[in-house]
Order: sequence, then C-alpha cells, then structure tokens
Amino acid sequence: MARNVAIGIQQFDTLIERKCFYVDKTDFIREWWESGDDVTLITRPRRFGKTLNMSMTEQFFSVDYADRGDLFEGLSIWEDEKYRALQGTYPVISLSFANVKERDYQTTRKKICQLLTELYINHSYLLESETLDEGDRTFFRRVTVDMDDVDATMAIHYLAKFMYLHYGKKVIILLDEYDTPMQEAYVNGYWDELVAFTRSMFNSAFKTNPWLERAIMTGITRVSKESIFSDLNNLKVVTTTSDEYATSFGFTEEEVFAALDECGRSEEKQQVKRWYDGFIFGTHADIYNPWSILNFLDTGNFTTYWANTSSNSLVGKLLREGNRGIKEKFETLIRGESIRSEIDEQIVFNRLDGSEKAVWSLLLASGYLKVLSRQSYQEIPDGAEPMYELAITNREVSLMFRGMVRDWFSRSEQEYNGFIQALLLGDIDAMNDYMNDVALNLFSYFDTGKRPGREKPEIFYHAFVLGLMVDMQRDYVVTSNRESGFGRYDVMLEPREKGKNAYILEFKVFNARREQSMEDTVRAAHAQIEEKQYAAQLIARGIPKEHIRSYGFAFEGKKVLIG
Repeated sequence: MARNVAIGIQQFDTLIERKCFYVDKTDFIREWWESGDDVTLITRPRRFGKTLNMSMTEQFFSVDYADRGDLFEGLSIWEDEKYRALQGTYPVISLSFANVKERDYQTTRKKICQLLTELYINHSYLLESETLDEGDRTFFRRVTVDMDDVDATMAIHYLAKFMYLHYGKKVIILLDEYDTPMQEAYVNGYWDELVAFTRSMFNSAFKTNPWLERAIMTGITRVSKESIFSDLNNLKVVTTTSDEYATSFGFTEEEVFAALDECGRSEEKQQVKRWYDGFIFGTHADIYNPWSILNFLDTGNFTTYWANTSSNSLVGKLLREGNRGIKEKFETLIRGESIRSEIDEQIVFNRLDGSEKAVWSLLLASGYLKVLSRQSYQEIPDGAEPMYELAITNREVSLMFRGMVRDWFSRSEQEYNGFIQALLLGDIDAMNDYMNDVALNLFSYFDTGKRPGREKPEIFYHAFVLGLMVDMQRDYVVTSNRESGFGRYDVMLEPREKGKNAYILEFKVFNARREQSMEDTVRAAHAQIEEKQYAAQLIARGIPKEHIRSYGFAFEGKKVLIG
C-alpha cells in the first residue's frame, strides 16, 4: 500500500510518526560524521530537503531525543551498531534564519535577536543548573529582543558554553538557511550593516568557540569568505559542484522511479523526467527536486511546483537590470540553448550589479541553471579561469522564466499585445501609440537608477525583446544583437513559415549634438540598417527583400518615435 504523501512537513519526527512518504536520507549523518570536518557549509537550492535533513540530524544527535531511537528504526543509519550508540548523546543548538526576510536592517536585527531569545527560552532549564555561576546567569538574562550588538553576536557562543558546562560534552550547532537574510539585505539595500553584524556572530559561534564539537550550516549560496567568513579557516564548503553529499539532498532518479511505482504511476516516468529531471550535483546527474516530485505524486498534475514556491525577486532584479551581455545570454537560455561563462561559487552580493560571472554563478547555486560541461585544465590558458557550459535546468524552470518575462509586462498587457498586432499589420501610428503608452507605464520599472541618460532605453529595449520572444517565438525566430552583413542588428524577427514578413528593428537614442529631432534619429536608424546590410542574413535564407520590414526606434527620455 502506498504511503501518504504529505506536503510541507519539515520535522523529521512528524513524518516518521505519521508514516508519511519518506525517502531515506540518513546516510547523510554517516557521511558527515565520518568526514570529521569542524564546520560544514552545504549549499543547495530551496526546497531540496535542507531543513528536513537538519531536523533529522538534530533528532539523531540531540540529548532531547535520547529515548527516540524508534524514529530511526528501519532506516539505513540504524543498521550500524556504532551509530545506534551515538543517537541522543550530544547537546545540540538548532537555529533557522529561513523566515528572516525583512526590508530594513533594524527589523532584520530585531528578528534575529528574537530567534536567539526564543532559543534561550527553550533552554531556560540551564538557569537552574549548578554548573552556571552568577555571571553566566546574568548574561543569560540579558539575552532579550532589545539586547545590544555585543550580547547578540555572542549569544550562540555563550549558550554553547552553558550547555557544555551542564552536559559535560561539547555542542553540535546547526544553522539552517544562514543566507536568507543576506539575500534580503542585498535586494533591500542594507548589505554592509548586516554583514558586519553577521560576521561577528559567526566568528564567535563557529571559530572562537572552545565548546563547539561540530557544526553544519545550510543555505542556497556560498557568500564570499571576505564578506562574513573571513575568520573561519575551519570551514568546509560543499556546493552544487561538489561530490560530497551529492545524493543526500534531492531525489535520485532511482528514488523517483521507485516512488512512482509505489504510487501506481509507473507509466508516467518519462514525462516526469522531462518535466523535473535536470539537477546535477558534482558528477551526479539526474537529481530531482523533492518538492516538485511530492506535489506531482499528490496531485498527478504536470505543472510548475518548485519554481513558484517563493519570491524570485533577486533573480528578476538581476536579469531585468542586467547589462546587454546578460540579457543576450538570457535570451539564448530561454530558447533552450546553452551559454558559456566563468563561475565563481563565492557569491559577492555587493558585486552582482553588472557582473555576468556573478549572475550566472548565483543562478547556478539557486538551481535555475545546470552545468553541462566544464573546461578541462589542459584547455585553460595560463592565468584564466575554466569556462562552464550552462543551460536551464529543466522544463519547469524554463516555464518559470517565461512567466517572469510576462510579469514584467503585466502592467501594460493590453498595450503590449496591441503593439505586436500593430507591428504585424504595419500600422505605424498604432505602433507609436502603443509603444509610448508602454514606455510611459514601464520605463521607470526597468530603469536601474544608476546610469541615467543613454542606458535607460537600453534597459527597456532588452526587456521588451524578451517579452517579444516569449509570445512570438512559436511563429518567429527572435534574435538580438547578432551579426549580419557588416554589423550587428538590434532585433530581428525571422518567420518560421514561408511567405510571412520578416522584421528588423533598430533602436537609437536621440542625440541632441548630432540630430535636430527624433525624426532625424529614426532616419539614422534606417540608414544604419541599409549601410550595414542587416537584411543580408534574411535574404541569404531565401526571404525576398519585399518581405523584409525595417523599423527605426528613436528614444528620448520616455518618448518613443517609430518610423
């Protein structure tokens, strides 16, 4: 009989006690313990079982679960007598930053202080312990929501001391989703303040802590060592390109297919693979996102489960505000092709703006991209970094990106659709009306606010191209900034069906030093199309010249003129 598929349960004991569907990941405990590493940072995309594995690890080691060996009976770890003897024998501090998603530093700091206070309340029995002196108890009582920075950043350090004194054994520390506040700090502009606070906390908890046995931190990204880990030379980092713990987070194909058999869905294996396969950790391919698989087992519907589970504000910000190169490569990815880029798995959030390598590294860490191949060391020129071939992970992520682009235009959906119709009909007046309405409503939305003037139309133009691509690629091959003739055109729409018109769009910003009016800018765009022979590529592919329509777009602030 198939086990009940429960959605959203992240506590290990709850899953086991309710006899819900569970894929045995207790080998993670064995692999981690035998590694001998002091502090282990494991990065995995969201909804890959990080929290459940941390709960499992806590309940295996914690003295609070000393009489709960029954939770592990029948699981892999329980087959080894050595590990049976370890269960329930260590004091454990367990903390999660998963819900620290605030818009300013002060609220974030207060939320973290609240979590630390609750941690102390849960261990208030220590106030009665004879092993604590009056100074220890005084500090214990100072841990409140309103404590100062010194007490807040030392709270985990001293709690480990108090537990060590009470139990006579060093402490295991588990910190889940450590980087959630970091991402919010970057998006909302309080990065530097939070980094200083967090660096001090992590140093006291994980580096200068004589009462620490071992620790695990989990997150989506590996924040750069210079940012918050500068003093942690005892940190073992495991990323999505590492082989360690490769099958401990996420489902392997064997596990997914076994689950489909159990639930009577064996005939849908290849469709499930098409939708949800594609994650690669280290050299281990065919890893599936657990959230998508569990939801499919529960509903039987093929749709985007994982991609819609939380805000993609950071991803949207980076792609929407990215430079020309980022947008061109994003177009390539959405078309189902691969790109090549260097990767730096140490994410430097305050350097994300404009850095292609940093953007693709973040998307890889977040699970939106996968590594198809890596340049071998023999192929790497001296002084260079290896190039990675990257592609969108699977169909589910591809649909998420397409939906993201549509959302960028949701404020003016009617105008946008009207523009496409006007373009295909050759109605220049309607094109101008619709395009100016869109620019008026959306222009500031795509403006980074950092490069006024000529950069603004480029930001809008790239987002516009992506929007075109989503809705028109069934009938047209939409490309931008590619070579043709003697130059690089801005946008080209090549019909997939013979007899239809092709379109070349050239965008120019009005330059008051060279042009007297926006009409001059439009004429300059057409002159460039002719002089550079952008139509050569289309003509070479058999499209008659009379079926090639050229349009010049002139921008001046939020004004647009098309001719």
